[in-house]
Amino acid sequence: MDPIQRVRDNFNESIQLKTEAVELLAPLIAKAAALMADRLLQEHKILSCGNGGSAADAQHFSSEMLNRFEMERPGLPAIALTTDTSTLTSIANDYQFADIFSKQIRALGQPGDILLAFSTSGESHNIIHAIDAAHDRSMAIIAVTGREGGQVADLMQEGDIEIRVPSWSTARIQEVHIMIIHSLCDLVDRQLLGQDS
Repeated sequence: MDPIQRVRDNFNESIQLKTEAVELLAPLIAKAAALMADRLLQEHKILSCGNGGSAADAQHFSSEMLNRFEMERPGLPAIALTTDTSTLTSIANDYQFADIFSKQIRALGQPGDILLAFSTSGESHNIIHAIDAAHDRSMAIIAVTGREGGQVADLMQEGDIEIRVPSWSTARIQEVHIMIIHSLCDLVDRQLLGQDS
């Protein structure tokens, strides 16, 4: 194996997927950003969750909202449900791992809030439980998925948005998820700050 060529192949695969997926994903990302901006203007918040690399994506998104993205602005209300180890481990220990997000949503989520759920497979039990809990709390769902959407795709209701990356490679899906996060942040900022360019 030529390691330099392997790196080139990885870059090229990522570029190819982004190029192929942009026309499919751009309208969904724009719709999701508009929903986020609208709910934030109504003084609602965004709760985000995911597992593994998707947990990092949930935290990445909330940090860009709470602090700033590329433009100066006040912080926006976003909470990553993946960060409080005492809460996560107590729920997993006392109940089950599948409840680590849903119990937080039932406590923190309010009608009109948004759940931003990341799952490359769409099959994570704790994400499925989180979506059910968010629906029970009259929250909107933005699901960022891959592959065939899994069970998450089947849970989408009217007003929910699934942004599904058309790939079976977890690494490539997650690379596009980062692009989705940055596109959402960019659009939300521009919509809230009234900048068109």
